[in-house]
Amino acid sequence: MTRPPKVLLAAVLAAVLAAVLAGCGLSAGATVPGRIAPGSIKPVPALRGVPITIGSKDFSDNINIAYLMIYSLQAAGMQVRDLTNIQGSNSARTALKTGQIDLYPEYTGTSWINYNGHTQPIADGNEMFRAVKAEDAAQGISWVDMAPANNTYAMAMGPQTTQRLGLKTLSDLAKFAKTNPADATVCLETEFASRTDGWPGMIAKYGFTVPASNVHTMGTGAVYPSTASGQPCNFGEVFTTDGRIRALKLTALEDDLNFFPKYNVSVSIRSAVLNEHPEIAEVLKPVMDKLTNEVMIELNAESDVQGRDWSEVARDWLARNGFITNLS
Repeated sequence: MTRPPKVLLAAVLAAVLAAVLAGCGLSAGATVPGRIAPGSIKPVPALRGVPITIGSKDFSDNINIAYLMIYSLQAAGMQVRDLTNIQGSNSARTALKTGQIDLYPEYTGTSWINYNGHTQPIADGNEMFRAVKAEDAAQGISWVDMAPANNTYAMAMGPQTTQRLGLKTLSDLAKFAKTNPADATVCLETEFASRTDGWPGMIAKYGFTVPASNVHTMGTGAVYPSTASGQPCNFGEVFTTDGRIRALKLTALEDDLNFFPKYNVSVSIRSAVLNEHPEIAEVLKPVMDKLTNEVMIELNAESDVQGRDWSEVARDWLARNGFITNLS
């Protein structure tokens, strides 16, 4: 049997790699859009020309932060490959564990509840970070540079629903659902509908249910206008750093029983990469330290309300804050 030519072998291997990446919701990767130069982030000799692949999940908060990381490490001299916009948390985590990406932004509560299987959140954000860091270390994943931003979940109402019902807390929602089941209509994004730290856990904690016909599962982007208009939902699941809450005049209900964990965003990086290049954490720390909820609401509003590209939003913010020089 004759061997296939090298060109054919290369083509076959490329096709196999593409299929594997696609199975995790990934494309084969791309160069970073836009041109930048160093600012307060200076070139780091130890990182010059070092290749790194940065990923993200598939919603604006995560993608915007990933691009902040991308441009920061590019300014430091790294050769960055862009694998942002991976579909689903589990796919992003798998991509990290299998080495398809080297780092991405992750949330402490997601790792604690969804990846490590705990049912009880830790109320203190710093303690949550330390606990997640310890557990994930055994899986070859390091956590560094936790930001102040806590992108937790909330249930919200549109302006007319808020005025009509006057509910303030999730306990109020539970009482309302028991006495007015027909009006307890909810819009949930696909992942939240099945997560243990999402809808199933929340209704168990607060002790209520709604008819299955009242639960409308849809893409994240559709939840916000559907909730704002009250059609088809009086209540909708939102992320607390999403700029559309403010733009659409949504009112988030208080989580008065403290069900939702802290979801402080941090750099989740393969330990092998961090051990070889500890300078990565040093480069990213001053950027991550500035990411408060207010900053992320601003950035996410630029993406989701104004319709600006995530890469442009991140690049401009870094330039405004002097981290990089925007040459685009």
